[in-house]
Amino acid sequence: MRDVEIRDDMIRLGQLLKLANIAEDGTQAKDLLDAGDVAVNGETEFRRGRQIHPGDHVTVGAEEIRVTSP
Repeated sequence: MRDVEIRDDMIRLGQLLKLANIAEDGTQAKDLLDAGDVAVNGETEFRRGRQIHPGDHVTVGAEEIRVTSP
């Protein structure tokens, strides 16, 4: 698991995937979500606009991210 720090109280899931270098752009993020490859706190997520907050865990394949704040 690796930590990804966000500056604000929340970030949209699609933006987080780009920030964490999992997706190169919004299109790739959407493809990952449409394929059911992304889980938030253990539940499969399909929405790019899902709000992600510090403390949330996002899993994409074998990669797990914990969202942190400064």
